[in-house]
Amino acid sequence: MKNALIIGGARSGKSHYAQELALKSGVPVLFMATAEAGDEEMRLRIEAHRKARPSTWATLEATTHIGNQIVQNIGAAQTVIIDCITLLINNIFRQYDEKTDATLAEKEVMAEIEELIECMERVPASFIIVTNDVGLGLVPADGVSRLYRDLLGKANQMLARHVDEVYLLVAGIPVAIKTSR
Repeated sequence: MKNALIIGGARSGKSHYAQELALKSGVPVLFMATAEAGDEEMRLRIEAHRKARPSTWATLEATTHIGNQIVQNIGAAQTVIIDCITLLINNIFRQYDEKTDATLAEKEVMAEIEELIECMERVPASFIIVTNDVGLGLVPADGVSRLYRDLLGKANQMLARHVDEVYLLVAGIPVAIKTSR
């Protein structure tokens, strides 16, 4: 069983590549969606993603505590796609405002990622995890945005250490960053 992290910028082809990897596995798939429709535009994006997935895949939608959700709902799936960590961290993060205690936010984000890593160790399935790299651009102008960038970066690093493969997606092209031996 191999676990992979798919990382890249917005609209780089991460989700499409993750789905390609899952289709190639030829085994039952659980799609763990972390997006929440906060407005009409996001609702339409979520609907388009749903339509793009094979109807044979099981779908689980949760905004937090995804590790526990996967353990409880894995069913017959042997491959799990998590799309995406960026929105998962956002779901936790939006509970806070500009006066956020950075230590509290970090503790909650790290607990979520640790729960996911424990899930990956317990569940006999391959995991394909999608996330954004938001650290390649300009330094955000405000403290809340910098904290979000920093916490997502830490989460991505934790996950990258616990997977077998990491792929950077650039213009739809996967570049292997870490490969299994």
